[in-house]
Amino acid sequence: MKKEIDRDPTKLTEILDQVSKDKGITRKILVEALEAAMLTAARKVHGMDKDIEAHFNETSGDCEMFEFKTVVDRIENPATEILVEEAGKLDSQAQPGDSLGLKLETGDMGRIAAQTAKQVIIQRVREAERENIFNEYADRKSELVTGVVRRFERGNLVVDLGRAEAVLPLREQCPRESYRVNDRIQAYVADVNKQARGSQIVLSRTSPGLLIKLFEMEVPEIYEGIVKIEAAAREPGARSKVAVSSSDRDVDPVGACVGMKGSRVQAVVQELRGEKVDIVPFDEDPARFVCNALAPAEVSRVLIDDANHAMEIIVPDDQLSLAIGRRGQNVRLASQLTGWKLDIVSESKVKEIKDRAFKSLGRLRGVNDILMQTLYNYGIRCADDMLRAEPAFLAGIPGMTPELTERLKADATRVVQEEKAEAQVLKKEEEEEARKQARLMLTEASRRNTLLPEVDRLLRVKGIGPGTLGKLEAADIQSVEELAGLEALDVLAEKTTLTKERLDQLVHAAQAYLSKEAAGVDVEPSSDEAGAEDGYAPSVRLVPPAPAAAEGARA
Repeated sequence: MKKEIDRDPTKLTEILDQVSKDKGITRKILVEALEAAMLTAARKVHGMDKDIEAHFNETSGDCEMFEFKTVVDRIENPATEILVEEAGKLDSQAQPGDSLGLKLETGDMGRIAAQTAKQVIIQRVREAERENIFNEYADRKSELVTGVVRRFERGNLVVDLGRAEAVLPLREQCPRESYRVNDRIQAYVADVNKQARGSQIVLSRTSPGLLIKLFEMEVPEIYEGIVKIEAAAREPGARSKVAVSSSDRDVDPVGACVGMKGSRVQAVVQELRGEKVDIVPFDEDPARFVCNALAPAEVSRVLIDDANHAMEIIVPDDQLSLAIGRRGQNVRLASQLTGWKLDIVSESKVKEIKDRAFKSLGRLRGVNDILMQTLYNYGIRCADDMLRAEPAFLAGIPGMTPELTERLKADATRVVQEEKAEAQVLKKEEEEEARKQARLMLTEASRRNTLLPEVDRLLRVKGIGPGTLGKLEAADIQSVEELAGLEALDVLAEKTTLTKERLDQLVHAAQAYLSKEAAGVDVEPSSDEAGAEDGYAPSVRLVPPAPAAAEGARA
């Protein structure tokens, strides 16, 4: 007896409407997903070679399946063709060449087909959700978003933005910031990837864009277009620099960003968890812009190399460390902000380089002070530079004629050879001085070893006192070298009544002492309370050498 099942035609329609509302997916996409799922399930049951179509019936609320066959006089492909005689039973007007649709029953497709349909529907719904997220957030790239931390995945933060989830990768997190679940977080949308396997929205807390957007939120003049952020550079969690300009002469761009009593910039600093922010005025002149970017350091001179897009910044000696910054941070940020390669040099270093250059160029015959200064200004810093310089380049230097250029390049060969010979002599003298100092150190170490009796040397080994020293003497160990070279510790442990572990410690201590002694390091006498308790006293009384004797030995 078959059990009749009451079917509500509107039930599937209501489900589609509810899913469309909850997921934010259009009903058309859901219907297409349902039809694709039923089609996949039907082909899995009836065969992949059959021509099957699925259509959702809005009236009945069912997804109807139809198998289409072509009416023919002779069958060549049974899967897609039907004889005229059989087609006439189904449709009296069927003619060869017609396409006849046969309705398939969907209730007997089985559990496997139903599971296949379910998987297809889930996949299509997920794809539709990802498409919606991409369409919604694609236009919000390079903007600020606020969300709530939901969970951690391999160091990455998963952030709930409301209608979507985003990921804050570990590489985009500031090193000094930490978050917990349910913490509010404000981040910069770095990327929206349609093809990503995980979260499509990638956030960042290290991008300079975060700094720019925070200033746009806090400074109304930036939003109105009066003040413009020209560039920004960051070392996340440590320090940042922002270059600003104004289109209105009456508006100070730096003051507008700082705010009354620093209220605006402090709001940005607070959001960045205490990151220091320098606001510098932008200038069309690259040299002035670089000087502003290096603030608070003062700059004496700027030498520009347009060919290599680099600048040599000369600062007073007392401003050198300030210009470079802690671990090069200030000059590194200034370089990122301006886009120029920067080399910071102190005035004393420049003077030293100039003196060395004038000394080398002055050895060239027929070169006066004016020509030396001109060559120096054009980057010719020594005779070797003159020798390597192209004639075309030298021809562009004021005062350089073809005859003078040829004569100076010929004379530069002589000067370069002389300078190489002098450098070799100087190198030999330095090597000889280094060998002399090494011999003095060895002599001093040998003198100290000679003045100290072996008993005193043993007592300077860590862990050896009078008590332990007596036990070592009983085993006929008379020097540090003998102790450092011990191997058969089991046998010696019985002779000295010391444990094997204790002997192993003393051997390592003796080896360390010899290393320090060879390096010329003075080692203070050790102590051994355990050894002192046994009442042992060394057989030799230690008497330090008199000052006069020590001086005589040193001489």
